[in-house]
This record gives sequence, C-alpha cells and structure tokens, in this order.
Amino acid sequence: MKVYESDQIRNIAILGHSGSGKSNLMEAFLYTTGKTNRISKPTDQVKITSSLGLNAIEWKDHKYNILDTPGYFDFEGETISASIAAASTIIVVDATTSLQVGTDKALEFSDNYNFPRFIFVNKIDSEKADYERILDELKERYGKKVAPFHLPWGKTENFKGFINVVDLFARQYNGKECVTVDMPQDLQADVENVRAMLMEAVAETDEALLDKYFSGEEFTAEEVHIGLRKGVISGDIIPVLCGSTAKNIGLHTLLDMINDYLPSPLDRMKRDKTVFDGQIFKTFVDSFLGRVSYVKINQGVLKPDVEIYNINKRTKEKIAKIYVSTNEGLQEVEKANAGDIIVLTKLQTSLTGDTLAEKVDASAYDLPIFPKPQMLVAIEPVNKGDEDKISQGLHRLLDEDPSFTWERNVETKQTVVGVQGDIHINSLKDKLKEKFGVDVKIQDLKVPYRETIKGKSDVQGKHKKQSGGHGQYGDVKIRFEHSDKTFEFTEELFGGSVPKSYVPAVEKGLIESMEKGVLAGFPVTNIKATLYDGSYHDVDSSEMAFKIAASLAYKKGMEEARPILLEPIMDLKIIVPEEYMGDVIGDMNKKRGKVMGMEAYKGNKQIISAQAPQAEIFKYAIDLKAMTQGQGYFEMEFARYDEVPQQIAQKIIADANK
Repeated sequence: MKVYESDQIRNIAILGHSGSGKSNLMEAFLYTTGKTNRISKPTDQVKITSSLGLNAIEWKDHKYNILDTPGYFDFEGETISASIAAASTIIVVDATTSLQVGTDKALEFSDNYNFPRFIFVNKIDSEKADYERILDELKERYGKKVAPFHLPWGKTENFKGFINVVDLFARQYNGKECVTVDMPQDLQADVENVRAMLMEAVAETDEALLDKYFSGEEFTAEEVHIGLRKGVISGDIIPVLCGSTAKNIGLHTLLDMINDYLPSPLDRMKRDKTVFDGQIFKTFVDSFLGRVSYVKINQGVLKPDVEIYNINKRTKEKIAKIYVSTNEGLQEVEKANAGDIIVLTKLQTSLTGDTLAEKVDASAYDLPIFPKPQMLVAIEPVNKGDEDKISQGLHRLLDEDPSFTWERNVETKQTVVGVQGDIHINSLKDKLKEKFGVDVKIQDLKVPYRETIKGKSDVQGKHKKQSGGHGQYGDVKIRFEHSDKTFEFTEELFGGSVPKSYVPAVEKGLIESMEKGVLAGFPVTNIKATLYDGSYHDVDSSEMAFKIAASLAYKKGMEEARPILLEPIMDLKIIVPEEYMGDVIGDMNKKRGKVMGMEAYKGNKQIISAQAPQAEIFKYAIDLKAMTQGQGYFEMEFARYDEVPQQIAQKIIADANK
C-alpha cells in the first residue's frame, strides 16, 4: 500500500447493535473495493466478534482506516480503545426493528466523544424494513440535526434501491449490482421536501450562505458539499443513509461520502506537525509476530529503523519496520504521516495507552479509562499443575484486554477474574485454551466471610505438660470483647503473675489463632483481648507454652462471647433507564439490598445508589442486563462487613463444617 498524506486519510469506527450488520459492512467495503469476491449472506453462521478489528482500504486515492468494534456490551473496552484512533463513526442500524440497545450505546458513545457520524440504515431490502420509523426515532432524539441523505426507492417486493438526495441521482439494484440511473419522477416531491430541509441545514453553517438562502438563491453543488461537510464535522448535521450490506446496495455512495463529509486528520490536528508522536490503542499477541501494537500517529512522520521513546514508561523502543493492516495481512510501508494508523511489532515494554514520541520530553496523552468489572468469577485449571500456565496466560491477555482484572485471592485460594459479563469470561476461557493451551473451568466465587463476637467473655487458658525432663507450663487469664479496630491487645498485669518477656508470645498466639474462627473457620476480626492475670513456672514456662495457652483461651473466649458471622457489603452505583427503575429496585430488595438514594442522569436515565451483600451480586451483571434489555450497568466497591442473618448464617456454617 502506498503512503498517504494526512488530508487523504479517514479514520472511522463502525459501531452498532450485535446483528445489525457491522462486520457485513466491512465485508461489503472489501467487496466494493475489489479485495474480496463475496459478501456473507444474513443466514451465514457468524462468529461473535470479541476484539477490535483494523482494516485499511483504498478508495479513489484515499485511505480509510476502518475500526470494526464488537457489538456485544461485554467487549465495551474494545470500543473505548477505538476512541483513541477514530475521528468519526458509522453507526449501523437494523431497518427491520426499532432502535436497539446497541444503537443507543453507539449514539451515546459518539455523543460522549463528540464524533461526527453517519447513520447507515441496513437491511433496507427486507420485507420488515421501516426507514420512516427509524428516522422518526432518531429525530425524537436529535431533532433537526437528523438529515436523511438517502431515501429508499420502493418497498418489499418493489424495492429497487435508493435516491441520493444531496446529489440528486438514483442507484438501482438489478439483482447483481447497484447502478446509477436517472431520478424517478414519482419520487420528485418527496425528494424536494427532504432536500429543502438539507438546504436549510446548509444555510445555517455560514452567514454568507444564510443570506443567499433568504434571498431565494440556489446553492451551487460546491456550496452544498462545503456546508454539509462543515455541519457534519461540527456535529450539527447527522446524515442518515440507507442500503443493504448483503446485496451491496448503498456502499459505493457511502464510500464516496466518507471522503466528502467525514473529517481528515487535518480537521482536528492540534499539536505541532513536525515531530513524531502517537499513541498505542490496541495490543495483542500473535503466535508468529509476538506482541503486535496498533498505533495512531498524532503528529509528525514515522520512518523505519529509528529509536523512539515510550513516554509513560521512560524506556526506548527500536522501530524496525512499519506496517498497515489490510484484509490480506500486514503490508510494509516506507513511512507514515500524521493521522495515519499503523502496526508495529515486537515492542518490548509498550502497551495499550502508552505514548510513543521522537522526543524524550514529550507529554503523554491521556490513558483510556476502561469500564470497571461488572462480574467476578473464579477460574481453576481442569488439569492439576496448570496454575502457572493460567497466571502466564492471564498476564499476557491483560496486555490485549485491559477491561478485565485478575488476582490470586490468598484467603479463598481462588484465581478471581473481574469481567464485563458471561460472554466476556467465556471469551477469555477460549483464548486461554487457544493461545496458551490451558483448559480452565469457571467456578462461583467463595465469599470472604469473617467472624467476630458481639458479647464479652472472661476465660482462662492453661497449658501444662510434663514429659520427664523440662515440662511445658503457661497460664493466662484474658477478657475478650468487641472492638472497632481489627485487633486490639492490652495487658493489665500486676505483681509479676506473667513475666513481661512472655507477653509478646501471648499476643502472637492470639493473632495466629484469629486466622480461624470457632464457627466455620473464617478469619476473625474486630476483637479486643486484655491479658490481666496468669501464672508461670521458673523452669517449665516458655514462649511456646504461653502461645499455646493463649490459643486455648482464644477458643474458649470466642465460644463464650456470642460469636457471629460477617459478610462483605458492597456499594453499588446502578445506571438504568427510568422505565426499569421499579424492576431494579424490587430485585435489589430480593437480594437483601438497600436502596440509599436516586438521582437523575443523562437523558431519561437514573442513578440508583444501593448496598447489597457480595454473596448476592456476583452475577448481578447478568440479572441487570436481563431486567433492562442490556441498557443497565453498574459499578461496585467494598463498603464494610455486616452480620449475616441467623438463618443464612446457619447454612453457611453447616456447609463450611461438612
């Protein structure tokens, strides 16, 4: 592939609900540009896309870097990665249904990042297609900003193609391809009505054009294009186009319009253009190439065989070759200009989010903020001895996908993985097997319960053992009670009943004993122990004897001081559309949760602040998606420990003591 100048480059992320035809759109682009000889049919089995795809295509002396994002919400991290490199979006909408959840998220994503966008209404050839309904729903959200650049030509069995309202031509599908034909006269009135709205939008982009509009003068084709482009880039105009990816209807016009209306890097370039810097937005591990990095060049020119700096990690990286990603694989290029997206291999320390620069004193770009885990699960190897393989595999996968977390929980002895949902964890499970040869099974998380006491006790712990020579003797009297601190130890000894030298051994014996409670063997917290009396033997007493005496006192003291079970309580911040509030609050009550407050959020959404036991919400992500048709999401963090209700505690204790 040849080297393109900045003004010839367009960087576009494809977004949309799963099943709307995003990947099919990419196939249709490749077919239209002559890179493949077929487009998948809607009935073909499609594999779930879990990773961000990058494809560079050439169209009329321009280069389009297409970022194909997954449609499932579990892979939202991939869309966030795309936001670093994209300058605009194409949102694919299914014409056969109302606007779907994934469409809403794609629109919200484009709003949040202020991306110019096209909305491509797909499957317009279907019997169930309803372009007017889609337009009405979009207008309800964005008002006059929504501008139909296309009108469908015919419906169901009479569907022929579409009308390009901007440039006043028609494209007709003849069963094999879509060809340009004259405008149909019977649609003249509809076209004129829509075009009148477009001309009003053009007029509002420039004062001179506004004067011309009110004077009743016609705009030239160039003025129309310049005005519309200005409106699209500013976000004041959202073009709606229609077609069929499966039949390649609308793709030629869409490719033309990407060049005509979506921004080039020059439209948004802020930094000095002479010195290279860029940012890694995606990393993955290839079995042959090793670590592969997708890089957006933000300024300057990058050439092969140079040394650059990783600004975040303060390390040097050697750039041997520069590649671009195409459907035929990586293609080497002699250089790359500002605004382009390239591929680098074998970087040593650099990962997603890192800034690469020619100058060591360059400032780093903001790191992407990935969503917090929505669900916690445990994984363990199917084959014993594969624990190290799991650790190595997860460590490498974290380079590729920073939207999950993992840790080895020392207390529960589980490998705990934080993910966005069940599809996400199953994808990681598959990758562990495919890339690192380790089979894992998914387990429910063990709750890190605690034990404490509610009452007080006053007990003696006496250890006395005679065995021929030196014996063992330690005797302590300890009061136990609840404490706000994790552990408090004090002594009120008098008269040398227990020598000071043995007091640390008593404290150590208690701390070691607290690792296991008397109810179910869970760690103990929030107790105060006061050593106030005891006795010793000049010959037989030792530190070990007093440690054992302390552990005997601990067991007796805990049993007599009304021991109880504690469970972790989590703070939840749940974001849902208003219409699902009742269901979500009702479900939270069933989960022994407590709603603490509510506040309005963007549009028609609400934030519900709640608290719930961790044991009830390990899989809350799945429940919330089911209740809200995928529109709800949440964040959680540890709040405190609370007493487990007696009935539930009895079952937990019985299970633990089996």
